[in-house]
Amino acid sequence: MQTAAEYDWIKSAETIQPRNKAFIDGTFVDALSGETFECLNPATGAKLADIAACDAADIDRAVKSARTAFEDGRWSSKSPADRKAVILKLADLIRDNMTELALLESLDMGKLVVDAATSDVPGAASIFQWYGEAIDKIYDEIAPTGQNDLAMVRREPLGVIGAVVPWNFPLDMATWKLAPALAMGNSVVLKPAEQSPLSALRLAELALEAGIPEGVLNVVPGFGETAGKALGLHPDVDCITFTGSTEVGKYFLSYAGQSNMKQVWLECGGKSPNIIFADCDDLDAAADAAAAGIFFNQGEVCSAASRLLVESSIADVFLEKMTERAARYMPGNPLDPNSAMGAIVDETQTRRIMGFIDHGKSSSRLVCGGERVTVDGKGCFIQPTIFADVDPDDRLSREEIFGPVLAVSTFETEDEVIARANDTIYGLAASVWTSNLSRAHRVSAKLRAGSVSVNAVDAVSPMTPFGGFKQSGIGRDLSLHAFDKFSGLKTTWIKF
Repeated sequence: MQTAAEYDWIKSAETIQPRNKAFIDGTFVDALSGETFECLNPATGAKLADIAACDAADIDRAVKSARTAFEDGRWSSKSPADRKAVILKLADLIRDNMTELALLESLDMGKLVVDAATSDVPGAASIFQWYGEAIDKIYDEIAPTGQNDLAMVRREPLGVIGAVVPWNFPLDMATWKLAPALAMGNSVVLKPAEQSPLSALRLAELALEAGIPEGVLNVVPGFGETAGKALGLHPDVDCITFTGSTEVGKYFLSYAGQSNMKQVWLECGGKSPNIIFADCDDLDAAADAAAAGIFFNQGEVCSAASRLLVESSIADVFLEKMTERAARYMPGNPLDPNSAMGAIVDETQTRRIMGFIDHGKSSSRLVCGGERVTVDGKGCFIQPTIFADVDPDDRLSREEIFGPVLAVSTFETEDEVIARANDTIYGLAASVWTSNLSRAHRVSAKLRAGSVSVNAVDAVSPMTPFGGFKQSGIGRDLSLHAFDKFSGLKTTWIKF
């Protein structure tokens, strides 16, 4: 059997047939307006498909379908064991369709197809499997009341969930929302990012094949200012779960306040610090992880380790190691297994990243990269870029770039670096590299971040919650805690 690195992805891509319509009530349908938008391959500029440009009318149709499915109990009333069986089958179908899903991910948003095949698609299958296996192990409670009272606390599905997901990990971010929401018995209306709708549309089809009933999962592509806004404002949506920018997350809080006070769960931006202490006993491993932490997926990662804080005594040595590793991440054709970094998602994001780089050239010291490039004369590609001597108050240190741009600065003391790491509006992730166990515990405890990785970068697992403090969001994805977002507690008190 061929590995992902041996497979001829370029040839396989010639036969891919993306789904291009909305998936509502178990059927692919055009937008009611008949409007479409172009879905482009950022590596080549070629058109992949004309996608249904759904708006408020289509969202309303999808929400009504989801509500009907929820109320008649075709999914919500199934036993946890029955839902488990269907979700486990969906996990198997994702694995069976790995090649197609990996190609859709790569063609749609520019990521390396090998990464999609070895990480994204298997990860999505594992998440569905994890929540499928978990759902029949979630127990209700009996409160410790007096002898003549019985107080039962049950966990019930909320109803209709609106899920809005970003373009950087289209399949995985959809899965993080869908798996616990569906396992809990909810119906879902999913709006994928307009830059990357293809894998979500195919996933909906696989879900139906697995046995998730019609109307339970609806996928409505469209733009944020039309379809996304309509979902946020819809009075019959019980909960919005969103991953994306902090700016847009605030919109959804506003939409909830303007409509029905629906629950809003947000996983938003980050500017994650990666702290390298001089007592780290493996600087090569730290440099490998630091490079992957900012250059993997072209740096288009909410928890990217985009701020590198290095103790002054090792700064020169470590920066040299980082420069060497950056050279290994030069962009190439995302379908070529030998490429080390893919394309930026679209022209708009490419120009945005280059705006930060142009600023950095005048405010900081450019160590390497800093140029937009093409592959075979085409595409949205940017070199892996490192800036040194970055001022803590500079834009490079403060703002989420969402690209392969690393801001490096130095520190002298532990207290100084903790203060610097926490001096941000975000609080999503952080990393600490040290061989001192006491320091690892001490610093981790003081970092204001939802996830702190020690001697690692961005450690993520379905077993542990993922989310942030401050303007990085509200609530947690992954782990059993994700069920908290998609369920409500009901107390039934019986006196006898």
